[in-house]
Amino acid sequence: MSRQFSLDFPFSLGLPTATALFRSELEDFQVDEELGFPFSEEGEHLCLQIEKRGENTRWIALLLAQFYGVDEVAIGYCGLKDRRAVTRQWFSVHLPNTGDAKLPELPAAPEYEVLSSARHHKKLRRGMHEANRFLIRLRQLQGDREAMESRLQQVVEQGVPNYFGEQRFGINGGNLLEADRLLEEQYGSNRQRGRRKQGSSPKGGLYLSAARSYLFNLVLAERIRQGCWVSPLEGEEKPAGPLWGRGRSGEPAAVREIEEAVLSPWQDWMNSMEFSGLKQERRSLVLHPDGLSWQWFASEESGNDNMDLELSFALPSGGYATSVLRELTQLQLL
Repeated sequence: MSRQFSLDFPFSLGLPTATALFRSELEDFQVDEELGFPFSEEGEHLCLQIEKRGENTRWIALLLAQFYGVDEVAIGYCGLKDRRAVTRQWFSVHLPNTGDAKLPELPAAPEYEVLSSARHHKKLRRGMHEANRFLIRLRQLQGDREAMESRLQQVVEQGVPNYFGEQRFGINGGNLLEADRLLEEQYGSNRQRGRRKQGSSPKGGLYLSAARSYLFNLVLAERIRQGCWVSPLEGEEKPAGPLWGRGRSGEPAAVREIEEAVLSPWQDWMNSMEFSGLKQERRSLVLHPDGLSWQWFASEESGNDNMDLELSFALPSGGYATSVLRELTQLQLL
C-alpha cells in the first residue's frame, strides 16, 4: 500500500487570513538570476543570459542544443526557473575549438531573447549561482492592510521557514509517490543483496531529491511546532535540518532527539537514500529574504477597493519564493 503524503506544513506566523491572486499575468512573477562571480572572458563555454516568457528552462536548453548543433549535455544552467513567469538566467554552451570566433546568437522570439553573452572556462552547473532576485505582484489582495504590514515586518526581522516549495513534490505530491516506488524497487530489495539495480530511471534523481526534501520539511515542521526553528538548540551552531544520506554530521543530543522522533517512521527511505550514494548534508531552517521591500498599488479592476501588493527581495540559491509568500497570504491561482 502506498504511503499518504501531507503537504500541509505549519506556518510560523499562523495561517494568513488575507487572500490574493497570484500569477494572473506572466509579469506578476519575475526572476533575475545573480551568479555572484565574474566570467573569465575566455574558454570553451559560451554563456548566454536569456530572458524567457512562459517557457521552462529545459525547453530553452533543448533549443540551444539544437541551434548550436550539440548534445543537450553540453548545455549548462544553474537552476530550473518557473515557467509561468518572466525570468532572466544564464546558460552555457560547450563549444570547443571555436577560439575567439564570433558565434551566431539565438534570434529573438516572443518567448525568449538573448540579453548578454560572455566566454567562460567552466560549464554552469546546478546551484552555482549566488541568488535569485524576485519582483512579485499579488493582485486584488483582500485583507487587513495593517495586519499585512505587521507580517511583512516580522518576515524582515526573523525570516521564514526554509521549506522546499510544493513544486518540488510534483502535482498532488506525485513525485513523492514515484520516490516511494523507486526507493523500494531500485534500492530496497537490492539493498538486502548488497548491490544496486541496473538501469535506473532518468528521473530517479528528481524523485530522490523530492523524498529527501520531504524529510527535511517534516523536521522543520516539528521544530516550528516546538517553537525552536529560529534560535539554535543547545549545542547547535545554527538551526538546520538534515538532507539525508550517508554519514552523520555530529549534531547535539537535543537536535538528534527531535530528528530521530520525526524520521523513525521513514527508516526504509533513509536506508535506501544511503544505499543510493547520497551524502548527508545540512540545510538552514531559516530563510532570510534579502532586501525585502514592498509597495501598495490601487487594483486595476474597476469598482474594486482591493489593493495590489508588489514585493521585491532576493533569496540564496535553493530558496523558494513561495515559502515567503505562503507566510503572507493565501494564494489564489488563475
